[in-house]
Amino acid sequence: MTRAFIFPGQGSQFFGMGKDLAEAFPEAREVFEEVNDALGQDLSKLMFEGPDEELNMTENTQPALMAMSMAVVRVLTGQGGFRIEEVCEYVAGHSLGEYAALTAVGALELADTAKLLRLRGQAMQQAVPVGMGAMAAILGLDFEDVKAIAEQAASEEVCQAANDNSAGQVVVSGHKGAVEAAVALASERGAKKAVMLPVSAPFHCSLMAPAAQVMAQALADTNIRPPHVPVVANVTAQAVTEPSEIRALLVDQITGMVRWRESVQWMAAQGVTEMIELGAGKVLSGLVRRIEKEIETSAAGTPEQVEDLIRKLQ
Repeated sequence: MTRAFIFPGQGSQFFGMGKDLAEAFPEAREVFEEVNDALGQDLSKLMFEGPDEELNMTENTQPALMAMSMAVVRVLTGQGGFRIEEVCEYVAGHSLGEYAALTAVGALELADTAKLLRLRGQAMQQAVPVGMGAMAAILGLDFEDVKAIAEQAASEEVCQAANDNSAGQVVVSGHKGAVEAAVALASERGAKKAVMLPVSAPFHCSLMAPAAQVMAQALADTNIRPPHVPVVANVTAQAVTEPSEIRALLVDQITGMVRWRESVQWMAAQGVTEMIELGAGKVLSGLVRRIEKEIETSAAGTPEQVEDLIRKLQ
């Protein structure tokens, strides 16, 4: 069986995430303590106890989801006694999840990743004044139809396809008025659902250019090593192993579309038959099942799920 580990992005966070892992495993506690130290903040307390509105702030959500995923990875390798490269052929993550994937396979240090994601969240939030941007999910239309709708809605403002999540699930991003126009057009053209999303900024579109500049500078100063396992990049939907290319693609990712559907299809074409989601929730597992029904999927985020996965991998 050819296996890939996948890492969730924003929207998978939940109140109390990681608390049971920290109580069950010293490896998980170590990850949370390292992230706390790197950020100079008790982020794990916020994850375990809330309040939700603080956890849902992008600058907290991004490092928190990465910490949750890395806690699972450390428990897997520490308790299982194996290295990641011995049990999977590819890794991939959705948006910020790509940073978790890179950390899991040794391209980035945990402390560096926590700081990068804190900065990424702040830069993305500050790139566009609150209320000016928006995102919307459009369900039941194929990607090319949604892309055409976004282009029509963007006659005077920005509206772009931001996340190609699965067949029939595309997210658009841009100026609020243009995104609202896209929602109306999608409804007229037979979308099953077209809804504005409760996000604080228009991610993965050209309005994020100021954030891309911030991240380009930060990443230029960050040591990136060749990953132990190829990482399937969001913006190319293909594997990458060269540190300079990884650095450039992480910058491009800020304004570029998350090509998740194509990433899953590319891995399937390479012979991947199993994808395991490491971290919070099982959003990506659900998307994979809609994209490639033949791929076996599971998620590991609770102590019981992680223990089951260790037994399977040993």
